[in-house]
Amino acid sequence: MAVNRVVITGVGAVSPYGIGADRLLAELFAGSSAVRNYPELATIGGMHSFVAARVPDIEQDARKIPRKHRRSMSGQSIYALLACREALAAAGLGEEICGSGRLGLAIGSTLGSVQTSEDFFRDFFKDQSLERMKSTTFFRLMNHSAASNVAQSLGVTGRVLAPAAACATGCLAVGLGYEQIAAGRTEMVLCGGSDEFHPLTIGTFDVMNAASREFNQQPEKTPRPFDRDRDGIVCGEGAGILLLESFDSARARGATVIAEIGGFATSSDPGSIANPDGSAMAACMGAALNDAGLDPSEIGYVNAHATATVQGDIAESEAIRELFGCDIAVSSLKGHMGHTMAASGSLELIATVGMLREKRLIPTLNLEHVDTACAPLNYLQDVAPAPEARAMMKNSFALGGVNSSIVIKEMEI
Repeated sequence: MAVNRVVITGVGAVSPYGIGADRLLAELFAGSSAVRNYPELATIGGMHSFVAARVPDIEQDARKIPRKHRRSMSGQSIYALLACREALAAAGLGEEICGSGRLGLAIGSTLGSVQTSEDFFRDFFKDQSLERMKSTTFFRLMNHSAASNVAQSLGVTGRVLAPAAACATGCLAVGLGYEQIAAGRTEMVLCGGSDEFHPLTIGTFDVMNAASREFNQQPEKTPRPFDRDRDGIVCGEGAGILLLESFDSARARGATVIAEIGGFATSSDPGSIANPDGSAMAACMGAALNDAGLDPSEIGYVNAHATATVQGDIAESEAIRELFGCDIAVSSLKGHMGHTMAASGSLELIATVGMLREKRLIPTLNLEHVDTACAPLNYLQDVAPAPEARAMMKNSFALGGVNSSIVIKEMEI
């Protein structure tokens, strides 16, 4: 249980819809698909999936970042910085707070910049020469690239964490930020995940027969979480950042509280590095409820990880039923904007916070016929009013057996 209450006072997003958390929510509530066909993917030998959810051109915004910082940034760092600036502004904080020692960072990505790695080795193997390598290359490649670049750009002097747990990264980063504040280690944390798209990302899932292939000419029809006709993951990119702070800090400065972090849990499933286990997922969700001091009946909605893979969707649905029963409202946002990888947990958590505040639930896009192999749940297929319960749960489950769940709730004075 937390010593200090932890609240959300600002959010920022760079998503396949563009820049801004408000834009993200508006497009999700409108049922807009951010998935597009990218013909260049079809030129790669052995690739079968030609769809993705990319961040639209933000070159003008990126160029506003001073060159001394921008030159060591790849896309994921730029996305993270823009989202952090939005979160700070939304929380009513100036960048001067970053150098106070009162604010830390917890920002993770799946890998460093794969595009930078490709560019370097493509050039290196021409003549086995390092003569053309730029001194900033490593700072784009290192696994904590996004966290370090944001810290340098904003002048952060507090704690810096850079968790890496594939699809669970964004959720895990928020959970670690929550635990830091709850334990009294720091006052505020900018936390979340950031990732950039590269063909090898979707190629990895394609090799595992887990990437969507059947809707290349109808990109708006995929992915299809929980649907009987789903055929796999669509990869995306972006960054989702939440500004967490102690309730005492928020109250002292008169900040508007968006929601409260009720509880968090993360756990390992050692049963398989690739195949999910519903019982392990249920145990993780149960631990998050215990941390929040809530009964399952007090959760009104679960934002599922559900990536539109057969095994993953079924296992998660069984886990949700095991813990919450069949009447719980459930949806996945990956039908709208694909799987934004390390950013997915935090972007989808921002959307879940939006649903809590708007008292409306976003359905699963492209869910037309619920797969009968999935556990019977209240799968949302249309925008619906939020139930009376004042708390919601967000799940993120990663390859490698890393599970994470976060409980958010309305602020109670």
